[in-house]
Amino acid sequence: MVHILGIETSCDETGVAVVRDGEHIVAHRVASQADLHRKYGGVFPEVAARQHVVTIYPLIREVLTEAGLTPASLDAIAVTRGPGLVGSLLVGVNVAKGLAWAAGVPLIGVNHLEGHIYSNWVRPPDAGASWRPPSFPTLALIVSGGHTELILMEDHGRYRRLGGTLDDAAGEAFDKVARVLGLGYPGGPAIQRVAAQGDPTRFSFPSPRQPGLNFSFSGLKTAVLRQVQALERAAGVETGLERRMVPAGRQALDPQTVADLAASFQRVVVEGLVEATLEAVHRTQAAHVCVCGGVAANALLRREMQARMPVPVSIPPLFLCMDNGVMIAAAGYYAWRRGERHGWDMDVDAGLTLPTLPEGESKA
Repeated sequence: MVHILGIETSCDETGVAVVRDGEHIVAHRVASQADLHRKYGGVFPEVAARQHVVTIYPLIREVLTEAGLTPASLDAIAVTRGPGLVGSLLVGVNVAKGLAWAAGVPLIGVNHLEGHIYSNWVRPPDAGASWRPPSFPTLALIVSGGHTELILMEDHGRYRRLGGTLDDAAGEAFDKVARVLGLGYPGGPAIQRVAAQGDPTRFSFPSPRQPGLNFSFSGLKTAVLRQVQALERAAGVETGLERRMVPAGRQALDPQTVADLAASFQRVVVEGLVEATLEAVHRTQAAHVCVCGGVAANALLRREMQARMPVPVSIPPLFLCMDNGVMIAAAGYYAWRRGERHGWDMDVDAGLTLPTLPEGESKA
């Protein structure tokens, strides 16, 4: 049995977990900072880094105690080295280095995006005997606050990028539109909650689809903003330049209109993601679809993906959609199996990309 400790501090969640053999969750903890950042309407990087310092050691102690392990009894320590916020990443990487050096166990730096993908290789707590990990080739839709990408995974560690966002990520669009509507932060859960009472056909917004298998969410965000401003003007509310990016939203509009705006926006985002994924399945003849990242928690996206894909679909349980140590430990296990190890000079990389195959190269 191989036990990997996973540490995740790429943004505003501190995640720590022990995973056995890449799929069995032995113990895990996540400390969310949502309440700290809510007043800023988004993540405040310095606050995030400081909070990681406060929470990371207690979480590690709790997880190891629950798992009945010591640092020296681990097979490796895996930690997110990028992409993400530099200050946050440094906390996790430096703690992982110190712990691995003191315990004499290998250190493995993990790409955050790869971690999200491997959340689909983790056996859900309620999985039955028939559960199996995804089959190759697998098409992965990574959709989160910082990333929206379509990746063809030909085998473990072998990725081909098919497309992605040209500007903003889908999760960022949820946050910004929630702010425009006055729904608060984080935007994804707020939009979903209000949209449940809305008419998704009342407003027409542009699709985020772009040529090929790409996306653009900046125009969609602007369209929602312009629609809200027009509705506010019709209601006699001033929308001058000083209020341009922060309309009154639900303070000026009736609740049903806000719900309809949220539902219409959510529908367009989900349709764009599902249609692009469906096209990618047909292009690549993928045997499986994996959806991962924070936006994978969206109920409409989960339903539409399950209903419209012609191949099996894996979507992690909600607690594995958000940033967590479990996914880093799982990805770390497969890196460990490939013989990957990092030295004490490993640095963080805020712009780290997923290592993809050169154009034209096929699976060995």
